[in-house]
Amino acid sequence: MSDMISADLVDLDLSAETKEAAARALAERMVACGRLTDLEGFLADVAAREAQMPTGLDGGIGIPHCRSEHVTEPTLAFGRSAAGIDFGAADGPADLVFLIAAPAGADDAHLTILSALARQLMNAEFTAALRSVGDTANAAALIRGEDPAAADGPRAGAEPVGGSTGDTTSETAAGGPGEKSGEEESGGEGPCAGESGGEGSGESGRPFRIVAVTSCPTGIAHTYMAAESLENAGREAGVEVVVETQGSAGFTRLDPAVIAAADGVILAHDVAVREKDRFAGKPTVDTGVKAAVNRPGELIGEVRSKAARGEVTAADGAGAGGASGAGGATPVGRGGESGEGYGTRLRTWLMSGVSYMVPFVAAGGLLIALGFAIGGYEINKAPSVMDHFVWTQADSWAALLYQIGGVSFAFLVPVLAGYIAYGMADRPGLVPGFVGGSIALTIDAGFLGGLAAGLISGAVVLAIQRVRIPAALRGIMPVVVIPLISSAVVGFLMFVVIGKPIASAQEAMTDWLNGLSGANAVLLGALLGLMMCFDLGGPVNKVAYTFATAGIAVSDPSDSAMKIMAAVMAAGMVPPLAMALATTVRARLFNAAERENGKAAWVLGASFISEGAIPFAAADPLRVIPSSMVGGAITGALSMAFGATLRAPHGGVFVVPLIGNPLLYLVAVAAGVCVTTALVVVLKGLRRPVPGATAQVPGGGTDPSAPSGAKQPVAA
Repeated sequence: MSDMISADLVDLDLSAETKEAAARALAERMVACGRLTDLEGFLADVAAREAQMPTGLDGGIGIPHCRSEHVTEPTLAFGRSAAGIDFGAADGPADLVFLIAAPAGADDAHLTILSALARQLMNAEFTAALRSVGDTANAAALIRGEDPAAADGPRAGAEPVGGSTGDTTSETAAGGPGEKSGEEESGGEGPCAGESGGEGSGESGRPFRIVAVTSCPTGIAHTYMAAESLENAGREAGVEVVVETQGSAGFTRLDPAVIAAADGVILAHDVAVREKDRFAGKPTVDTGVKAAVNRPGELIGEVRSKAARGEVTAADGAGAGGASGAGGATPVGRGGESGEGYGTRLRTWLMSGVSYMVPFVAAGGLLIALGFAIGGYEINKAPSVMDHFVWTQADSWAALLYQIGGVSFAFLVPVLAGYIAYGMADRPGLVPGFVGGSIALTIDAGFLGGLAAGLISGAVVLAIQRVRIPAALRGIMPVVVIPLISSAVVGFLMFVVIGKPIASAQEAMTDWLNGLSGANAVLLGALLGLMMCFDLGGPVNKVAYTFATAGIAVSDPSDSAMKIMAAVMAAGMVPPLAMALATTVRARLFNAAERENGKAAWVLGASFISEGAIPFAAADPLRVIPSSMVGGAITGALSMAFGATLRAPHGGVFVVPLIGNPLLYLVAVAAGVCVTTALVVVLKGLRRPVPGATAQVPGGGTDPSAPSGAKQPVAA
């Protein structure tokens, strides 16, 4: 641990007011110590991790962290703020800030040390000592697990970070050398595979036993803090808790005997739990990793209540005897934290369906577009290649591509409906979802019908799962009863009750799109352009893209639908191309990392990958995002005004030969790119330098690309 933090990496008077400024101040210390090769690149990685989930914890702790290729060796920097800094914790700002930097290929030993630090942050004595320590050397010694007065020996009462002094809980996963087995913890009793003996205890008055899994996207901090928090809460409640941490240093699987003996399961995760089927048949609480850090006692109480009611998890992860978990134990729909609004959950469910649908759109649309490019627009009338295929004729190959693409497109609505239901109810939602989506196609309810079928399917399955089922029937619920009843109910509703009104609404929307012309079409193009550039691949961007692809996902799309698709793709290309152009024409306004990102943005933008502009938007959102939206709106409006059409749902400049009015289409894209570039350059040029802030380069000094005699400003 001694090589991971030193007095030079400690700031006991951290004056930063925002989490971004705090990360920058601590990262600059890492640069001065030669631990980072690129300050801005590392900060971009920290910001990307922070965007996944706030890193503030209850108790006044902030732990910004990431794995980055710009880190030369695992490093810790610590800052103490008198005023406090908002890291998104529910109980207020953080006064203790740890910046954890791990190399992209960090070895397991170093990651184990970092995980031990994360566990120590759950120790009130440890954090109290950090709040009272008087100088940087003693603070570094505390963090290393040494006595501040004698750094060469262990601190009394403290667990050495990364050490292994006997039987501790600082191992990287339950079941490791520092953990007792289920047999040892129970005082010599063997595993018990029977039902729970009640809320207060397991069988024969023994303590209630819980196995848990914790994991977070980075696998460095929250994973291990959640484990420590659950173990501490378990000791206070008289409950045996054994945790498997699925972190960056890998994981050691829980002993199957320990799982078999457990009375309940807690899955606290923000990434998929590996080998989740091991916990089937147990009362389970499925939640986000921060819930285990902030309210472990509630989770333990919840799983004990489930055990008392006999609620267990079926083999597919869905509750067989009741609700499957807090907030819905689904891979995309559980939401992680209690109190999450219905609107947020609805958006998550819909995005689940869209994310699974998009690959079918891309594959099918491009195949159809290639078929048209080779064989012309009459290729849609060609006979089946099963009946007529000549190896030496281009038309036969064109017909083959077109017909394969048509088959791919036929999956769109069923996949959309099936995975919306999957997001709501896990695997039991797939069968009624696919059935309902197929019915939507049969009755011409289209895209709207698929949305309705998915939501109805998920709701029906969740309703069935809330019914109390005798233990003898639980085994057949997920494979027989739920698919049978849910498919019958969804089929009845789609065929008899709501199918016809939805089909009428779909037809009305199609007629409205076909009737768009002139100013109305231009306004629609501008709106879609704004949406495509608002969040660069986020939910708003996906809504606009899905709207466009739904229009062309038929065998004979209307001219208006193809114009909408062209406008959407053109606008989506603008942000990354504009950032690439801006870094070329005014390089001094961008740091070294942004200039490197600009080179990649040329290719990403040309390929219609809007996410290529995200590094720029994350570093300077108030200048980049509005500029991109203005350029995107102009491009979308011009594309519609020029009457450009597109049958392919993806491809960027590589499908220009398939675009109607290709030259004017490229003019529309160029216009938006130039406008966005100009706005970004002007806005960044007006930015005032922050006194004393210079662009750091590895080893210290200033960025040589900054204007002569001026200091490079910190990105706002």
